[in-house]
Amino acid sequence: MTAPLQARAPRLRGARALFTGRRGGVSTGDHAGLNLARHVGDQEHAVERNRALLAAEMGARLAFVDQVHSADVHRIPPRGPVPVVTADAMVTDREDVALVIMVADCLPVLLSDPVTGTVAAAHAGRQGLLGGVLESTVAEMVRSGADPADLTASIGPSICGGCYEVPAAMREDASGRLPSTWSTTSWGTPSLDLRAGAVAVLEQAGIPPGDIDADHPCTLEDERFYSYRRHARTGRFAGVLRRA
Repeated sequence: MTAPLQARAPRLRGARALFTGRRGGVSTGDHAGLNLARHVGDQEHAVERNRALLAAEMGARLAFVDQVHSADVHRIPPRGPVPVVTADAMVTDREDVALVIMVADCLPVLLSDPVTGTVAAAHAGRQGLLGGVLESTVAEMVRSGADPADLTASIGPSICGGCYEVPAAMREDASGRLPSTWSTTSWGTPSLDLRAGAVAVLEQAGIPPGDIDADHPCTLEDERFYSYRRHARTGRFAGVLRRA
């Protein structure tokens, strides 16, 4: 697919999915590009136009959640309206809804089960990842009849372990709970590799390693993406998917 709103294409079976970037939108200034977030100080009309462009590209209404770095998972109602609730992941088997998770350094994680038609999207920052948001998302998919062995997952553009500098005590705490997150920046200071942590969690949940796509850019290093670490006043890009 060569969609003008797509920055990176995840490899997922049974779903139409994309990771947006800054390209293709109408926002200007600090939010220049395809900013999808209403809460970052962008002009409302620009955000609504950007969302309309994305909805047209996906051919479906967009479903958002009010993300708060929790481990809460929202199941989209089987029919009718799609309310915005407070959660950090969504699950559905509806074909008329595209799930949207917004980020600007955190992990946008997309999952698809081509057997049952269940798809999911999760926001996994440090707090949510350590709190179990990915485990909860896979568990909700399993409750829908999915087998983890059938799932494919994509961990989208996010800050890498070589850039995500944190205090030493935070690294010790996080790696004590999820050892694969332990990392060091490219300049030699303590850091966390959230992407490696997410891969470990998904593998532990039963998703085959070969079906986990984690080969995506670092948002701090790649200016095609919004990065809160690069500029505190910035927009949000998204991981987006709908059942194929």
